[in-house]
Amino acid sequence: MVDTETVSTLEMRAIEINAEYFGVSLLQLMETAGRNIAEEIAARFQPKKTKVAIFCGSGGNGGDGFVAARYLTCLGFKVEVILAGKAQNIVSLSAQKNWIALQPLKSVIPLTEVKDSSLIPDIKADVVVDALLGIGLTGKLRPPIKQLSQKINSMDAFRVAVDVPTGINSDTGKVLGNAIKANLTVTFYKAKPGLVKAKEYTGDVVVKNIGLPTELECFAGPGDVQLAVKSRSRDAHKGNFGRLLVIGGSKVFSGAPALAALAALRTGVDIVTVAAPENAAIAISSMSPALITTKLKGKNLNPNNLSILEELLESATAVVLGPGLGLNSETKEATQQIFEQLEKTRKPLLLDADGLKAFADFKRKVDLPLVLTPHAREYEILTRNKLPSSMEEKAENVQKSARKLGATILLKGPTDVISDGEKTKFNFTGNPGMTVGGTGDVLSGVVGGLLAMGTNTLRAAVAGAFINGAAGDFVASKKGYHMIPTDLLEYIPYVMKDPMCHLELQNRAP
Repeated sequence: MVDTETVSTLEMRAIEINAEYFGVSLLQLMETAGRNIAEEIAARFQPKKTKVAIFCGSGGNGGDGFVAARYLTCLGFKVEVILAGKAQNIVSLSAQKNWIALQPLKSVIPLTEVKDSSLIPDIKADVVVDALLGIGLTGKLRPPIKQLSQKINSMDAFRVAVDVPTGINSDTGKVLGNAIKANLTVTFYKAKPGLVKAKEYTGDVVVKNIGLPTELECFAGPGDVQLAVKSRSRDAHKGNFGRLLVIGGSKVFSGAPALAALAALRTGVDIVTVAAPENAAIAISSMSPALITTKLKGKNLNPNNLSILEELLESATAVVLGPGLGLNSETKEATQQIFEQLEKTRKPLLLDADGLKAFADFKRKVDLPLVLTPHAREYEILTRNKLPSSMEEKAENVQKSARKLGATILLKGPTDVISDGEKTKFNFTGNPGMTVGGTGDVLSGVVGGLLAMGTNTLRAAVAGAFINGAAGDFVASKKGYHMIPTDLLEYIPYVMKDPMCHLELQNRAP
């Protein structure tokens, strides 16, 4: 394996989902993968002298095997397909379509359904293809996969694994049962980390292009939302999904922290507390019975509030600091003290609006998970640099600033630019109607909610940008650009539950 650049199972699945969102279907990817398998076999064996047995699972890996069977037959190989389980239980829609495509070819490609291990055929072949499970295996092999793996290992044949040998964890390389020992592993897009660690089982590893441009890794999409959203078990209880503290508000502004808090609640975070100056906190409490407020003494955030905030900072799993905060000198001083307190505990922090501007006065490379969400003007205040006009140069500038600060920067704009200093992504959701005040506070709440639930800064920022923009797009589809920020709140759960729904909205666009 010459190219050792790897991609994890979760990342690969996210890329595939995003590819479909941007127009490259899973059926197209499967077709290319199956053709690559056939070509690798054809490069090593003569068709008229070679019988190929392809053992297929019920998921996408099996679908790759079905496609390979078609291509190998076209090339003159004698082929037989063995399906683990019943055809009616094929779970991948793309795999179902490719199984159906084999039905008219039964006389040319014998098809065997192994409904239980006693039905495994006594088959002989020169080449055997393992298309049983692929990436994502975490537990021990179960019947009939376990017995089919034993059968493949017992055959006197050249063994080809599709993507990763069955029985090997694609991320860790851990052997989970009677793993298949392949002579050749044909993997796709990039190698999987487990292949590097399980060389005894992979044989030669060939990485094949399946029509996924690497540029897609730079685009935010539904796959990024799925990476960021925490699954909820039936026995979940209060606190399992985080506690977010929103610190904001002033004698002038009370709506901004309320919007951030309501947006965070819509992400699924369990508890959101808003700490605000007394009059602002009273106003916020009246906006929704779902909002919990802590009343801070004074008209603005000030250092005397730190004793009250200390307990809240300790119990929070993430903090949003800045919405509606104001910029008087005592507020700036308190902001720096809160920042330094959070550095000690290394709790995730999102700085927005006035909190971000206050940070600009004492900024340094940080030692905590930090997300900064500036628009163009705030970015210039933060970095003291004017943004270039070209998107490429803008991305390089944001990446450089993120690396310098040790933070993740989400630069808001017609196209959002998100970088943690290493990776940079672009988000295209959103519309001109979202220039209305308050949509940025909603974004802060969404990202803050994801941080509170344990999502890392880059994933939270990328997913948050997509969710917020997509919610705004749904509002625009109903009301045009005549929106107010609270309109977005209704669509946050909708997008998080099914982020691909935004594709339907795009397809309806004139």
